[in-house]
Amino acid sequence: MQGVSNRRRFIAGAVCPRCGEMDRVVVDLDSDRRECIACGFSQARPEAPGGGTGGPGVPRELPTRVSRAAARRVETVAEPVTLVDPRGERAQSGE
Repeated sequence: MQGVSNRRRFIAGAVCPRCGEMDRVVVDLDSDRRECIACGFSQARPEAPGGGTGGPGVPRELPTRVSRAAARRVETVAEPVTLVDPRGERAQSGE
């Protein structure tokens, strides 16, 4: 990164692609670059494919059980629950 910036944030769990150190990568919020404080590796944030317009070069979201449209439409009906004492009725009668 060029110059010292006061707006840097550590990325929790990030691993440096050059030295492999964990929790040593910071992001400069002013220049939007990431840097490893252990080895000095620096990289600009990659541009989105297609210029970030959501065009044909942008990859589609991978389908998961959460992102499927059918999964979002399912409405779960609430059902009443009866709590049962595991000791049975003997506990109520005082035995």
